[in-house]
Amino acid sequence: MSSIAKLSPPIRRNLWFLFASGLVFWSCMASLLPILPLYIKDLNATAQELGIIMGSFAMGLLLFRPHLGKMVDSGGRKLVLILGILVAMTAPVAYLFVTQKFTLIGVRIFHGISIAAFATAYNALVADISPPQHRGEVIGTMSLTYPIGMAFGPLLGDWVLRSRGYVNYSDCFWLATTLAAVSFVLATQIVVSPKSEPTNQTQNTQPFWRILVSNSFRLPVLTLLVVGMAFGILSTFVPLYIRENQLSVTASAFYSSAAIMGFVTRSIAGKQSDRYGRGRFITLGMAAYGLSMALLWLFPGDRTFILAGLIEGMGSGMFLPVTLATITDRCSPDLRGRIFALTLSGFDLGIFTAGPSLGGIADSIGYRGLFGVATGIVAIGILLFITLSSKDLRHSVAFSLFGGPDVYSLPQNR
Repeated sequence: MSSIAKLSPPIRRNLWFLFASGLVFWSCMASLLPILPLYIKDLNATAQELGIIMGSFAMGLLLFRPHLGKMVDSGGRKLVLILGILVAMTAPVAYLFVTQKFTLIGVRIFHGISIAAFATAYNALVADISPPQHRGEVIGTMSLTYPIGMAFGPLLGDWVLRSRGYVNYSDCFWLATTLAAVSFVLATQIVVSPKSEPTNQTQNTQPFWRILVSNSFRLPVLTLLVVGMAFGILSTFVPLYIRENQLSVTASAFYSSAAIMGFVTRSIAGKQSDRYGRGRFITLGMAAYGLSMALLWLFPGDRTFILAGLIEGMGSGMFLPVTLATITDRCSPDLRGRIFALTLSGFDLGIFTAGPSLGGIADSIGYRGLFGVATGIVAIGILLFITLSSKDLRHSVAFSLFGGPDVYSLPQNR
């Protein structure tokens, strides 16, 4: 926070409107988390159909994020940001009028464009403003919009769902549209400066598929894939896990407790990663995700459910902003939009894979068993990161566990 206070008044004003728009946007998206799985289930969807419909949201991310990343880099940061908000305004209305299960797949794909556009443009704008020596702190602070929105949105959506004394889905969808409209108004107040000139011609001339599998970005993509699968299981199956285990808590209690802990953790992890190295915080973040999944798998109950939410929030608060800071360290400013888009596609693919692939086995192993599978997936991700995150095993262990330097960080970003 101290680094932001030292920035010029016009930049601070832009950050304020960007932060406020992001806060309302994520509240809009999160308000539907406890709603959509129940809504789709009440349309008589099976567990596998539910997984396919919910997971198709990530198909929109995968299909459109690369193209939107190019738009962001061509000078359209604010344009792409607003495009994402407009999709978030429109999609909830479509849920009201689409009641055929498989037609919902198209709506979910369309809805996925909202995060593909907004998150890519938002991260690029924040990275543009962040001074290299305080990048983790600024990105960590600006990423607080996500946990705050995730804390507030599900509670609001859950309350609206039952506010009339019966299950009321239509009011929830109109609520999401209204929140997106507020985010739109705030985003229009952002003034974007001209895009800077390219600074790394070698990186700029590489084919993007080669950048994606390069030493610099291969492991961030893999770790995002792993965490994306865990998040996909959480966002799809937590409400049904509650029903299966007859818990007295609500899904919003999990999402909100996770978001509160994520808020606390993000405000610390980003700044500390500037001082003590990024790798150890990525490892700790994935470990927290794995522990959260293990608690849901092994110890179903109201208290452990909330504890698992808190630990998942801790993992998210460390893993996501520090991974974004690491990616920023490794890419030149003129490629941030496209590289953010490509690397975050790993997260999108994880979400997309989780629902359809694991929903089909839920009838055999139960929703609780799905979290056991997630525990194993995260454990594999941790092992890969510890052993392959740098140029050799010695440097990988040093970077991932002991604060060793990031050998792939570009000189101008240090």
